Amino acid sequence: MATLTTSFLIMRWELLSAVMMFIASTFKIKCRQTSHPVMAFLFSGIGLGMSCWFVTGLLGISLSMENLHSFMAVTRDVFVEVISQAPPDWPMP
Repeated sequence: MATLTTSFLIMRWELLSAVMMFIASTFKIKCRQTSHPVMAFLFSGIGLGMSCWFVTGLLGISLSMENLHSFMAVTRDVFVEVISQAPPDWPMP
């Protein structure tokens, strides 16, 4: 019993996101069947967001502001490096 409890506590956010993906998919199908395209699009977005949350949780990626700032700094540095190595006449018409 302790193993099941520990597993549930460790996987609680992944389980929640998996359940939310299932619910969003079910509601999306129901909305498409009843001709509610805007609601189907909304539930598609929720499902996509939950799947991203699921994957980041499984990979151990934490979505904190510190990590976001670090990602943006690295992205900016790489962009500047790539642009500085581009030929002067690029892109050619």
